[in-house]
Amino acid sequence: MRQSTRSHVDPFIVMDVMEQARALEDAGRHIIHMEVGQPGTGAPKAARDRLAAEMAAGPLGYTVALGRPDLRVGIAALYAEWYGIDLDPARVVLTAGASGAFILAFTALFDAGARVALGEPCYPSYRQILSALSLEPVGLQTHVETRFQPTPDHLTDDLDGLIVASPANPTGTMLFKPELTALTNACASRGISLISDEIYHGLQYQGRAVSALEVTDDVYVINSFSKYFSMTGWRLGWMVVPPDHVRTIERLAQNMFICPSHAAQVAALGALSPEGRAELDQHRMTYAANREILQTGLHEAGLTNTAPADGAFYVYADVSHLTDDARAFAARILEEAGVAVTPGLDFDKARGAGTLRFSYARATQDIKEGVERLARFLISL
Repeated sequence: MRQSTRSHVDPFIVMDVMEQARALEDAGRHIIHMEVGQPGTGAPKAARDRLAAEMAAGPLGYTVALGRPDLRVGIAALYAEWYGIDLDPARVVLTAGASGAFILAFTALFDAGARVALGEPCYPSYRQILSALSLEPVGLQTHVETRFQPTPDHLTDDLDGLIVASPANPTGTMLFKPELTALTNACASRGISLISDEIYHGLQYQGRAVSALEVTDDVYVINSFSKYFSMTGWRLGWMVVPPDHVRTIERLAQNMFICPSHAAQVAALGALSPEGRAELDQHRMTYAANREILQTGLHEAGLTNTAPADGAFYVYADVSHLTDDARAFAARILEEAGVAVTPGLDFDKARGAGTLRFSYARATQDIKEGVERLARFLISL
């Protein structure tokens, strides 16, 4: 049976690293996981309790395609708290993870062949989802001088869309209000549709994260319960769209997904509660401590050229003085040091062979031991 050319997307290399680490663990090795971009914690207790109570009360059937109205109200309230925005809950759309939100957004905004820009290094699945939808991803090479974020100077009139992420994966860098305003204005003047990936909001350490909705309503904002809310496996995201796009998204969501997981929506209501939020803010304090441990340890071991880790839970390091094959280098670190890390090829095809991403989302003791192992390995070189 034939396969479509649209299906010829690259693998997500970090998933291959996870599998290699699992095989070593099955063989009896103790592996420190710094490769995976997910919290080491699970859903907060308030989320689990809320779901248990609703499951005891009756079955969880379909919800409406846009998601439970009470959860959409709760998310709108979060925008008032975090950004001072009076957001109409009708503009909030619950999705099957942020990945489902990207599929809906790209389908709603772009026709086949459209050129959609993304600043590199970037989350690799942007590129692969665009390709699978017959869209053309356009990489914009960014640099440390602009915190590895795109600028208006990167934009050209032949672009149909731009994806920005703040805090970004893999760099952890943020766009602050002046830079975000300049990008928004540049997109508007060229007719470029803007998509703002804000899934790491709530996890910032150098200033407040700024939502694109503070600058414009003419934007698709995508977020998720996976990162700050510590609910990766629940696969629940959301997006905020312009008022005149809601019905378009609703029609697409009805046909593509019917609705997001009802169980995940119930748990999310518990995560948004004061008790859930208090537990989640404690996680952020753990990440802040881990960030300091990892940055200090890497610098002392000689990896001093790292991106500014404003938020999220990553440090992105230049290792080009040690290797020109980050994938083989990461495999060697895994085998010899027992630490799983992600080669930069996932994030930047042009320069990623000389970079590694380190995640500090695990328990603090794991980060300490991982840094010690990495230091011994790097010294041995």
